[in-house]
Amino acid sequence: MTQEVIAGAALPPPAQQVTEREARSVPGMWMLLLGIVVIIVGVVLSIVSGHLSGDAATAVLTLSVLLYLAGSMLLGGLTPVVPGRARVIQLFGKYRGTVREQGLQWVNPLTRRIEVSTRIRNQESAQLKVNDADGNPIEIAAVVVWQVRNTAHAIYAVDDFAKFVTIQTETAVRHIASSYPYDNRGADVLSLRDNADEITERLSEELRTRVRAAGVDIIETRLTRLSYAPEIAQAMLRTQQASAVVGARQRIVEGAVGMVRLALQRLEEEGVVELDEERKAAMVSNLLVVLCSEQATQQVVNTGSLYQ
Repeated sequence: MTQEVIAGAALPPPAQQVTEREARSVPGMWMLLLGIVVIIVGVVLSIVSGHLSGDAATAVLTLSVLLYLAGSMLLGGLTPVVPGRARVIQLFGKYRGTVREQGLQWVNPLTRRIEVSTRIRNQESAQLKVNDADGNPIEIAAVVVWQVRNTAHAIYAVDDFAKFVTIQTETAVRHIASSYPYDNRGADVLSLRDNADEITERLSEELRTRVRAAGVDIIETRLTRLSYAPEIAQAMLRTQQASAVVGARQRIVEGAVGMVRLALQRLEEEGVVELDEERKAAMVSNLLVVLCSEQATQQVVNTGSLYQ
């Protein structure tokens, strides 16, 4: 049964979706012993019938055949259930329940027993090339940790629940990647690179909604790859470097202005020297050059007066 998701919307439930319930079963060891005993009795009776004649031989032989068939039916209903797996019981196309209890169990031998893994699985999506919210091509991939919670939904709601999770994972990753920019560039918005925890949480919620109809529970999602596409990687790297340089320069200038302001204030408060506005401007200029320069400045000693 194929179902689609549009913009993260929940999948519509099937018209007559079955719900997991416990199937009727009995401990298998008792049925194993009973089946062996019945078959042995049937074999013994068949041997005994060879020493009889007439109607008695026919009756005993018939009984031995019936016992052998009954023993075979008893043994045919034995169903081993290993840890981490469950058995979906189906009789003539109708769901009869799920056996989760571990060990050797016995169910109706006429039923079909479908094995379903309930173990926790890791699944990594393919590396996808998607345009982010700003239209920049990026490469993104994610790993999803999931587990089958409802075996009836997993078997009857979708054709192949493992393939279903794979397709829905790629769809959710594409949707999330196209909904947010790769980098916020100083803006107060969520971005794929700067808000990884929030993005993965939203990815988990969207994927959990998408695969709920298949009886699957999403335990965790994590981004395993996030980068610009090769064709724009160099240009974006230069942009990031330029932004970093501008930010560093801005902090240097802010610090230098504060230091100059403090120097002028201390000189004025302690009366070290009195400067007119022109000399203050010259001092500010010199201090800013010294503080903001990338290279060490060369000192010049003034041997004349302050105004020469």
